[in-house]
Amino acid sequence: CPMGQAMTNIGTCKRETKNGFEQEIHRYQAQNCQGCPLRSLCHKSKYDRIIERNHNLIRLKAQAKTLLKSEQGIAKRKQRCWDV
Repeated sequence: CPMGQAMTNIGTCKRETKNGFEQEIHRYQAQNCQGCPLRSLCHKSKYDRIIERNHNLIRLKAQAKTLLKSEQGIAKRKQRCWDV
């Protein structure tokens, strides 16, 4: 959380996208948001903050970013201007 509070894992769930792809979502909850000075900036829930993370999606996005920033990726992006 923004205040540095550790968030505990409260479970995982599987969701299916519109295309039929199954995703595994991990849910984390803050331990105590009562009296936090950043609460109004952090979330609007009556209860403690809960965030959801798809670790596989985060990994794939990081992998795509490194490929796009590589020398070969930059060359391909420059070439695309001429191909289109």
